[in-house]
Amino acid sequence: MTGGRAGAVPGRRGRRRDGDARGDILAAARRLFAERGYEGTSLRAVAREAGVDPALVHHYFAGKAELYGTVIGIGLDPAAARDRILAAGRDGGAVAILRVFLSVWEEPTTQERLRGLVTGLAAASPLQAAYRDFVADALLRPVMAELAVDQPDRRGALVASQLMGLAMARYVVRLEPLAGAPAEAVVADVAPTLHRYLVGALPEA
Repeated sequence: MTGGRAGAVPGRRGRRRDGDARGDILAAARRLFAERGYEGTSLRAVAREAGVDPALVHHYFAGKAELYGTVIGIGLDPAAARDRILAAGRDGGAVAILRVFLSVWEEPTTQERLRGLVTGLAAASPLQAAYRDFVADALLRPVMAELAVDQPDRRGALVASQLMGLAMARYVVRLEPLAGAPAEAVVADVAPTLHRYLVGALPEA
């Protein structure tokens, strides 16, 4: 009996039995996110595609959100981000969301990756749709649920539209003076609008 790579699923054909299991998982996840989007990709499917036991995927990644964040190259722990936002409560949630969002975009390498992703959103490919669903599923929906706001889907869409518009104006189009403003100045300018979208009064739909 020949020995395979630790964690490999017996009976898989055409899979490498050497090399880096974590790298295999990331490569498989990248393919599946591109083909199926975020919601259509499960950790079990990634394990199957990589030819490893599902437990090995959980060994390297706490969940799908962390795996996706690693695939697209952003240094964001969704659980830690949610905790930071929720710790700020209803009154400070908008400020916390903006600070988390800007902290990711202000990192130069991450900014380059995200800029390419955001400029491709109009293409409506599964990979770009995966980014939209990642923001919604990993961050906005859990925050809305914990804050127990009314109309969570409507509020989540409004918050997301504000954040994506901010990213486009500041980092892609580089609209001045927004592009050159300090991050905390941007937070001060945008937080009141984001606060209204998050927990404030909305006009009747």
